Amino acid sequence: MSIKIGIMGYGNLGRGIECAIKQNPDMQLVAVFTRRAPETVRILTEGVSVCHVDDLLDYKDKIDVLLLCGGSATDLPVQTPEYAKYFTVVDSFDTHAKIPEHFENVDKAAKENKNIAVISCGWDPGMFSLNRLYASAILPDGKDYTFWGKGVSQGHSDAIRRIDGVLDARQYTIPVEEALNAVRSGSGPELTTREKHLRECFVVVADGADKERIETEIKTMPNYFADYDTIVHFISMEELKRDHSGIAHGGFVIRSGKTGWNNENTHVIEYSLRLDSNPEFTSSVIIACARAAYRMKIEGQSGCKTMFDIPPAYLSPKSSEELRLKML
Repeated sequence: MSIKIGIMGYGNLGRGIECAIKQNPDMQLVAVFTRRAPETVRILTEGVSVCHVDDLLDYKDKIDVLLLCGGSATDLPVQTPEYAKYFTVVDSFDTHAKIPEHFENVDKAAKENKNIAVISCGWDPGMFSLNRLYASAILPDGKDYTFWGKGVSQGHSDAIRRIDGVLDARQYTIPVEEALNAVRSGSGPELTTREKHLRECFVVVADGADKERIETEIKTMPNYFADYDTIVHFISMEELKRDHSGIAHGGFVIRSGKTGWNNENTHVIEYSLRLDSNPEFTSSVIIACARAAYRMKIEGQSGCKTMFDIPPAYLSPKSSEELRLKML
């Protein structure tokens, strides 16, 4: 039996989810919903409807899981609690500082309507979060370090694009090599946010836009740039398309810790990702979480969940017997 999927939003993430559905035989795409004129949106899957967002509730009984592909800055804080009233939903909300607030808002809506909502699915938050949890549980006497990049951050790029006067933008998160090497040595250095990463922005603005204001808004943006050394380049649209069309990303989660009666032994746990396509990898995590959300809904669970709350087996299409035989 296929899990019937709806996609809300058809940008990079929505297209990635469509591709991921093709690789998962237990998934079926039912419809794509957009705020644009539906006739202007061309999707890859033949025979699947593209509908305006206003028609979403007509599909309430036709979709098992609705996957929300909006941005974390303004879309998901509104969309996820609203659509959790009507559907089992999954989002990729990635503003770390606001996850507790987002969780509370979504949890209330989902519980009141007996639905499941899984938030903050992706690689960070998401897979990196799980690895931080596992490593800290195994090495309680230790320190966590997370490095992102070098790569394009979709959320940060989207946040820049929402500034008045900005036409398009790409933001690269870049680890500071000296800090990364110090952590890998197991020495347990104390590092500030600013010492671990820098952020480099390539921004296209409208004719006559106030570049000085835009640069200040970027560099002082809370939760995105204010705590980092940030470099802003203003370039043409032609340069952006020529030199910054890729969406690769990746990073490292590292924990160094001590064991032994006198803490005489040092251990370093490292989990790394190298991603050709940030949105396609995020989409693949979302699809696995959609499977888990569907299973939890069938069990009668409700409320908001994160990847911490999902049993690992619920993410896999394989049976428990197959997992024990092939992966344990």
